[in-house]
Amino acid sequence: MKTIGVLTSGGDAPGMNAAIRAVVRTAISLGMNVKGIKRGYNGLMEGDIIDLDIRSVSDIINRGGTFLYTARSPKFKTEEGVMEAVENCKKFGIEGIAVIGGDGSFKGARSLSNHGIPCVGIPGTIDNDISYTEYTIGFDTAMNTAIDMVDRIRDTAQSHDRCSVVEVMGRHAGYIAVQTGIAVGASAILVPEIKTDINDVIEKIKNSSTTGRKHFIVVVAEGVGGVEEIAKAIEEKTGIESRATVLGHVQRGGNPTVRDRVCATELGNAAVHLLSQGIGNRVVGYKDGKLVNYDIFEALNMKKEFDFDMMRVAHETSI
Repeated sequence: MKTIGVLTSGGDAPGMNAAIRAVVRTAISLGMNVKGIKRGYNGLMEGDIIDLDIRSVSDIINRGGTFLYTARSPKFKTEEGVMEAVENCKKFGIEGIAVIGGDGSFKGARSLSNHGIPCVGIPGTIDNDISYTEYTIGFDTAMNTAIDMVDRIRDTAQSHDRCSVVEVMGRHAGYIAVQTGIAVGASAILVPEIKTDINDVIEKIKNSSTTGRKHFIVVVAEGVGGVEEIAKAIEEKTGIESRATVLGHVQRGGNPTVRDRVCATELGNAAVHLLSQGIGNRVVGYKDGKLVNYDIFEALNMKKEFDFDMMRVAHETSI
């Protein structure tokens, strides 16, 4: 290949810029040209495409978000949208694309690969919920941000002998919630993968109160929701003043951690090496701590097992 493209799609994640940088610099070191596709598949359909060189990606490895911008694209799910994208690939001389995003982004990459534009997917999502890989770009940064915010909330909870119910991101997955909960010593962790009776949480708080504990943290994944109702129920049944806090999109921002910068660089580099060999319809990721790649169709059909043992650890250490 002489020219490849790179795009970011779906929700932004810290480390996406580091991945873009790795794609661009690896490609140039292998003698290829690189096109930056703005706003994901929307930009590919609309021809919002720029040239990238070594200096284009200077000083972005430490920045959160994505300088190429990102968007979700309903139109690209149609045959018409895919064909518009394919035509623009031909127009701009793009022979392959590195796609940074989640499962939805990889489905788009599969469609392009099936129409003769080889694509390699790079996992970028703070939720760490992509089935085929143990780790996704942005997860570590999001957790560190959540931990910092909860630690600050703990200061005021301790000062007022309160229970703070904190919602972290994770619409369909509880990976952020369980690891953040363990790291902050939460009294209880609620995740979508496990149905939890709020009365069990209340009993646990009551039992902890008998040991002299005065303030509590309950971490709730976004997919569980209802943090206001949970806080209200805890206060009504325990008499402990309770407040709800939704951390929201603050978890998506901020400078990526060392782990996210290094992983993004490794994965971006691996994706370009596949494309340089004309290999597409693949995704890169980690298994047993090592770089791997899979067929996109195979990867999208994998199931990720929730770490129930981690929840056991959380439960046994939160008494």
